[in-house]
Amino acid sequence: MFNTLLKKNKINLIFYILFLFFIIFFTKFSTSFANANTYRISDLEISKPYDNNFNKDAVIDEAFEKAFEQIILKITTLEKNNISRLVNLKTIYSLVESFSIIDEKFIDNKYISKFEVEFNKRLLFNYLEKKNIFPSIPTEKNLLLIPLLINNQTNKVYMFSENNFYLNWNKFKKKHHLLSYILPNEDIEDINIIKKNISNIEEYDFNEIISKYIIDDYIILILFQNNNNFNALIKANLNKKSIIINKKFVWSENKTIENIIYNLKSEFENQWKKLNIINISIKLPITLSVDSKNYNLSQKLEKKLYELDLVSSYHIDNYNNEKIIYKIIYNSTPDKFINEFANSNIKLNTSKSVWSIE
Repeated sequence: MFNTLLKKNKINLIFYILFLFFIIFFTKFSTSFANANTYRISDLEISKPYDNNFNKDAVIDEAFEKAFEQIILKITTLEKNNISRLVNLKTIYSLVESFSIIDEKFIDNKYISKFEVEFNKRLLFNYLEKKNIFPSIPTEKNLLLIPLLINNQTNKVYMFSENNFYLNWNKFKKKHHLLSYILPNEDIEDINIIKKNISNIEEYDFNEIISKYIIDDYIILILFQNNNNFNALIKANLNKKSIIINKKFVWSENKTIENIIYNLKSEFENQWKKLNIINISIKLPITLSVDSKNYNLSQKLEKKLYELDLVSSYHIDNYNNEKIIYKIIYNSTPDKFINEFANSNIKLNTSKSVWSIE
């Protein structure tokens, strides 16, 4: 009987060890967080009267709706008035990964709170895909802006402090804007360069001025004024791509300089987003192999995949005492995937049919 009990205890011990191994293995190599990458909206303020009709749930509902509006404005080219028709509150709740009230106070019978809302990126992308809307990677960018105002009736050129667009440009910025603008210094030499080239200003490349600033991306904005009508010639270099745009504006009581600046900035934001579009209809399967004995390397890889916006999903497909095999779905081309690893501390070997991490 003692031997039987001993055998039974040994069997139980073996099962216990196997169970522990199972837990440790899946703790170490779980990719359950792969689809939990988030987009965060911070410092979202909600203010409501604090009276008998006050409802905390209604405050949270409004915070979620405003947060959703901000993230959609940040990652798509949709206009604000089209967002409310895109989704209902129930769907917004399903896309929220987490939220927190970071501050709340009561002032003069008002409840004022600040929220932080995180959206599950993969769920959000899947939802946008169903709506046939391609998001873009929300990449912030500093660029040089050279704004000129030319009065076609007097042929006068307004530069720098004489130009209201120059003076007011950086006063108006919205939370979802990704572009930040560096305005040139009021330089006498630059003024003379522009005056010298005024007769062919539309063809002039502005390289003499641009070269003074250590920056690759720039926008030349030339506004031609005829009474209350403005024709805008926009020549931009963004991510080494040349862009030329013509736009028209009418200055009126309802169309102030603030409106025109916001309109122009919206155009620039959309051009920038188009260069960073994520074609979520592309589902490129990629297989990667990692040495299973190199735990640190597998963790580095998972962290890298987690951070890449173009990685739709990934999981461990196979594991043995030599290799861990990852299956990845990527929303772009093989070359783009290779480039994403080029500047990292992870070496990607593509010489064999199954790529490997070294």
